Amino acid sequence: MSTYAFFDTVAAVATPFGKGGVAVIRLSGTDAAAVAARLFRPRSGRALTDYPARVAVWGDILSPDEPGRVLDDGLCTLFPAPHSFTGEDVAEISCHGGVLVTRSVLDACLRAGARQALPGEFTRRAFLNGRLSLDEAEALGNLLEAGSDEQLRLSRAGMSGHLARETEAIYGALCPVLANLEAGIDFPEEDLTELTPAELAAAVAEAEGRVCRLLATYRTGHAIAEGIPTAICGAPNAGKSSLYNRLVGRDAAIVTAVAGTTRDVLSETVPLGRVTLRLSDTAGLRESADEVERIGVSRALAALGAAELVLWIADPTAPAEAEADGAAETVAAAEASGKAVIRIRTRADLLPHPLPTGDGWLYISTVTGEGMDALREEVERLFIDGALRTGEDAVVFSARQAAALSDCADALCRVAGSLAAGLTADICAEDVRVALDALGDVC
Repeated sequence: MSTYAFFDTVAAVATPFGKGGVAVIRLSGTDAAAVAARLFRPRSGRALTDYPARVAVWGDILSPDEPGRVLDDGLCTLFPAPHSFTGEDVAEISCHGGVLVTRSVLDACLRAGARQALPGEFTRRAFLNGRLSLDEAEALGNLLEAGSDEQLRLSRAGMSGHLARETEAIYGALCPVLANLEAGIDFPEEDLTELTPAELAAAVAEAEGRVCRLLATYRTGHAIAEGIPTAICGAPNAGKSSLYNRLVGRDAAIVTAVAGTTRDVLSETVPLGRVTLRLSDTAGLRESADEVERIGVSRALAALGAAELVLWIADPTAPAEAEADGAAETVAAAEASGKAVIRIRTRADLLPHPLPTGDGWLYISTVTGEGMDALREEVERLFIDGALRTGEDAVVFSARQAAALSDCADALCRVAGSLAAGLTADICAEDVRVALDALGDVC
């Protein structure tokens, strides 16, 4: 059981740990300035706390329990509460970025009275102190993990509070609805309501429409931020691993002319245009007497079952009987279960040109790159709402947000039905409260 107190003064390296020109050690908590003053001595001879806030001071970083021992020279900046990232008193010490010197300065902070910050603790404190909303904290995490320009844009929009402002507006529009319903419950014999039944129904319908429009953005936000689980499936030696390597941008999978080379599932997360793909390269689907290959096929089928997008690969230069056993049935079953399926014929560079069009297949050459733009466009068509401006519009980007909005939409649908059926105000009011609670969970 942890005995850590929330208001402990904590310290951690705030920059990537390793060799570099500069490293920053951040202290946060009520004693941040005092801890920094115990180990940082300005070269000017003045006390660190005599300097104005947010002014970088040059000086020596000392060992707090070895008088006179200088660990490094650098800068220290104080950020008094509440004008800091965490909303607490913060001190940031910049030193040279070597592994040993960074570790030495952090250890000095811990010996001077701070404790090691837990993973994500600075962000948690910023959230609890009201410096970040929940969706802004999630967006910050996405920003730090961003692997594409589109993820950066979406994360910046989340940190700008677009989603929070929209949910707050819907919340504000529903509050008068609840107030009118509760007035009718508390004072049934007095006419204290300001909205007619028709106006109540219109307000609920408007709020439900706004929630549903927000919820519809999750397909795009999910495709960008969380990524689409994508299985590359097909017959052995159809070109699955070659396409995987082309998408990943390196020779991650072994490619040979021998069928059945891939035995296990290889996984990588890569951007493709505006979409993030959580790729799985799978073993070729066929009947086999080889026990290891049968295990690979079983894992391939499991990856196909977990995928939202299936890239079904076929080699147009191979004999028809080389296609996977039951291929048509497998693809049909995937589509029937709601998965998006893109049918791809590989080795387009070996086919007569012009290539066929309108036959339901994309033709791709992993050697020349022909057809890769068409694949990107098709993936974006399936998962991206082209009308959304991900850097400016409110976009739902996490499953938690989508679940909360779905709960809100369900509650508002029940309210609309209750109002239309003329049910009592207490039944309607309860579902409005549920909707408001769900909205509050979004951000």
